[in-house]
Amino acid sequence: MENAIVESKQPVSVRNLRRPKGHISSVATNMLHLKNPWVTAWWSAAFPGFGHIILGSYVKGFLLVVWELLINVKAKLNLCILYSFGGQFELARQVIDTRWLLLYAPVYIFAIWDAYRRTVDLNKMSILADREDSIVLPSKINTIEINILEKKHPWLALVWSAIIPGVGHLYTHRVPTSFFVLIWWISVSYLSNILPAIHLSFIGQFAMAKSVVDMQWFLFLPSMYVFAIYDSYVNCVEYNKLAEAEQARFLKDNYQSPDALMPV
Repeated sequence: MENAIVESKQPVSVRNLRRPKGHISSVATNMLHLKNPWVTAWWSAAFPGFGHIILGSYVKGFLLVVWELLINVKAKLNLCILYSFGGQFELARQVIDTRWLLLYAPVYIFAIWDAYRRTVDLNKMSILADREDSIVLPSKINTIEINILEKKHPWLALVWSAIIPGVGHLYTHRVPTSFFVLIWWISVSYLSNILPAIHLSFIGQFAMAKSVVDMQWFLFLPSMYVFAIYDSYVNCVEYNKLAEAEQARFLKDNYQSPDALMPV
């Protein structure tokens, strides 16, 4: 209670800077909302960097994704996992490069730990921002782009991401994530030869389709695909909540009678 009194004595402009709920720029809408720390930790375990991207921590997230792709390929970790699941332990031991593997482990553990820790801290900031009723400017217009906080359809974001990962994020105007996911999806799809394999499967040449796939690169695709669908859908839902909260605050400040009784 004492902290709340101290905060209320500060100018509104200062309070909004100290406890921001979100920020709208020309290329993205970044915001705070409550997340399950175990979910972000799980995504970091599935693919280091994804947990940080969910949090809106782009720089850390993109660096960790690049690290995961580079070190995993050098260590041939995906092939080792594939052979281990198939019971071919001797082949798994032969294919793994321990020089790169020992570099991989510490960063992998850090990504999981930091995603969990940061989620807990940002959840606290989100709660404080809600209590301060921080103002979010609902639009950003400049010479290169227009970004307006408006309600969108989460299922459309999901469908577009299912068609091609990255486009769903473009629909929700999360441009950095969109282009990063889209570029890496195209690159990994090309290197894994998944598109020729799909073509060969359509014409019934299943044995040849299986032989052309590069499993080292292919095993990156499931995590990337599911992440793109999940993250674009959740972002769209949370954007809608932020748009509703901003509109409610505006209507309350400008049209609600001071004598109106608020529900408990």
